[in-house]
Amino acid sequence: MDYKSLPVNIDFVCKFLQERDLFVILTHASPDGDALGAGFGLCLALQKMNKRAKVLCPDPIPQKYFYFTKTAADQEFVGRTIIAVDLADTKLLGGLEEEYGDKIELCIDHHISNTGYASYLMLDPDAAATCECIYDIIKRLGVEIDKNIALALYTGISTDTGCFKYSNTTAKTHLIAAELINTGIDSSEINRIMFDTKSRQRLELERMALEDMEYYFGGKCSIITVTKAMIDKSGCTDDELEGITSISRAVEGIVAGVTIKEKLPQVYKISIRTHAPLDASSICRRLGGGGHARAAGCELKGPLEDVKSRILGSIKQALEEAQCTV
Repeated sequence: MDYKSLPVNIDFVCKFLQERDLFVILTHASPDGDALGAGFGLCLALQKMNKRAKVLCPDPIPQKYFYFTKTAADQEFVGRTIIAVDLADTKLLGGLEEEYGDKIELCIDHHISNTGYASYLMLDPDAAATCECIYDIIKRLGVEIDKNIALALYTGISTDTGCFKYSNTTAKTHLIAAELINTGIDSSEINRIMFDTKSRQRLELERMALEDMEYYFGGKCSIITVTKAMIDKSGCTDDELEGITSISRAVEGIVAGVTIKEKLPQVYKISIRTHAPLDASSICRRLGGGGHARAAGCELKGPLEDVKSRILGSIKQALEEAQCTV
């Protein structure tokens, strides 16, 4: 990919942060644990350096993350230095794109599909989470990682690795997690909140989605569809939907699990989760999106059956390229 950004290393990023002030840190819409963990972890570190910093998110922050997002000082100022974390494309900024899309000076990310929109890009596609990059930066800056920073970073790493189950988890991931736990955070409680707690409304939505689950290519691909009608009927809120994408990949024999979530009439958010040898990012790139090898996404418009047909076409191509029997 030809990046417009100037690729930079950790030394450049640390100097940049030391020399600047009035930081606005942007996350993507529908924020997950890594986006919020990276944003608030960096924000807290900058505030410990006596910098003014705040995090802006296009959507309301889900309540389950309040245990660390509420620890940052609420500072009011006019931003001068605009940073994006865990943001592969400015299209993911939602309502903040118009104001900030062309003003981002530095992006810190781990998505190989990053479009190179920022002036400077620190990209580590081998990192399990952007929070790993933020951890490295904070350590290089010499800022002490206290319990509040550790809460943010551990949450991001745990959620982006599926509680350390996904193939992106490395030995470094575990070493970082161990150091964060040593600050005194309760990792078991974080993982209980993130992975083992669901509302009755969420369970009802899962039941409806599973009832209509579809299988293709001899059971190698599954699709679950979450419509606005299903969300309304279940009483589920948007912040309760995180993690539902993992269901489609959990069935034995599935190598490509697809979740189609209706955002607006004929507008769908697509999440694809794969097992080896399929590359989810490659599948989504053909559909105008991107992400990681095992987790990627895109947005598609049109009638639902047409959307499914386009997704299945890309998956079929991936299966053929991987020499999987279709």
